[in-house]
Amino acid sequence: MKISVFGTGYVGLVSGVCFAEMGNTVIGVDVDEKKIASLKDGVSPIYEPGLDQLLQSNYKSGRIDFTTNAKDAINNTDIIFIAVGTPPFEDGSADLKYVLKVAETIAEHMNSYKLIVTKSTVPVGTYKKVKSMIEKTLKKRNISLAFDVASNPEFLREGCAIDDCMKTSRVVVGVETQKAKEILKKLYEPFLRSGNPFLAMDPASSEMTKYAANAMLATKISLMNEFSRLCEKVGADIDMVRHGIGADHRIGPYSIYAGIGYGGSCFPKDVMALIKIGTDLDENLQILTAVEKTNALQRRSFIQKIASKYKNLSGLCFTLWGVAFKPGTDDIREAPAIDIISFLLKSGATVRCFDPAASENTLDYFKNEKNLSFFPDQYEALDNSVALIIPTEWKSFRNPDFNLIKSKLKSAVIFDGRNIYKNSDMKDLGIEYYSIGRPHYQPTDLG
Repeated sequence: MKISVFGTGYVGLVSGVCFAEMGNTVIGVDVDEKKIASLKDGVSPIYEPGLDQLLQSNYKSGRIDFTTNAKDAINNTDIIFIAVGTPPFEDGSADLKYVLKVAETIAEHMNSYKLIVTKSTVPVGTYKKVKSMIEKTLKKRNISLAFDVASNPEFLREGCAIDDCMKTSRVVVGVETQKAKEILKKLYEPFLRSGNPFLAMDPASSEMTKYAANAMLATKISLMNEFSRLCEKVGADIDMVRHGIGADHRIGPYSIYAGIGYGGSCFPKDVMALIKIGTDLDENLQILTAVEKTNALQRRSFIQKIASKYKNLSGLCFTLWGVAFKPGTDDIREAPAIDIISFLLKSGATVRCFDPAASENTLDYFKNEKNLSFFPDQYEALDNSVALIIPTEWKSFRNPDFNLIKSKLKSAVIFDGRNIYKNSDMKDLGIEYYSIGRPHYQPTDLG
């Protein structure tokens, strides 16, 4: 099949490369000339395990190419995916200007039937706006062409996106015609050979499915984080509670790990968007409002542990292992570590960081902050620090050299935002250890 993908960001690039890997001919379209030039050199603008290799092999084979020429891409492909950004406004609503601009561009240049598919995360009813924009633009051209508009939400997890795309658990499409359904079913057949479902529904339901899935996962995470704070008050261990409830098949063991809250480009934005949609329709979504508040509270609770320990942070030095919102990505959007760094810097502390992928994005976020620095080695980052703080559970943090950590730090203190280590191990090592929803050991407990 001949496919064009407008937007070479996270969703567009991963989807395009995976379509190409299955033998389709793909054109990635973007207005950013530097990004297109970089992609033609085989260099991905995002960090995602396995993406560079697939990008390079498919580009060399000629199955994928990249361009800023929208007209050529439109007229040389039959299926056009819209995968541009939908950043949130301050009130939580999604900004659709990029999506609608692409729809207008498609209608300005199309010269035959096209299936236009929105893959960006968009509010319910966006397919109608896309369809209306195309109809209006074709009318201005005084031309009548057949086309279909469909919705195809993505369910990619950053850090696992290639596997999630190539071995997808399900494909959801929102269509209004049998023709659109059959085209998309044929496109996705190679991705569903293990028997996972192809779910065709109306476009509004497919758009709602994306928001509902992320909101459900965000709620599950937030409820466990709420339990974790209660566990600390009553002396229970959230890990034991997790095992107890995870064995219930109605709940399951997934997404019930306590931590310092969810982040990234999806959960925060989609929860906010659903709340705003409800408000606009005079429907108060109280649970999702509480989820958003709980997520913010979980971060404040963790930061308060640091503040309570040191009282006056001015002049102190802290080390952060991990800044990305999750391992396997360089994405720092809504990352808990950003809140922690901001608090420490405003309190007059110095921050030393290590992250395998997110250093450049973090330094760009904080611009030229003189009290923030990154190091290429996780142990080097520990020098002169009074404590190690772990906001992100990268694999290299799971089994570190604790004796080296203790020798590097001024005091053996760890604030673990992801419950990577065992309390009993920390006690045996003589480390003052603060985690989430579990007992922590003060120096007097260490013997």
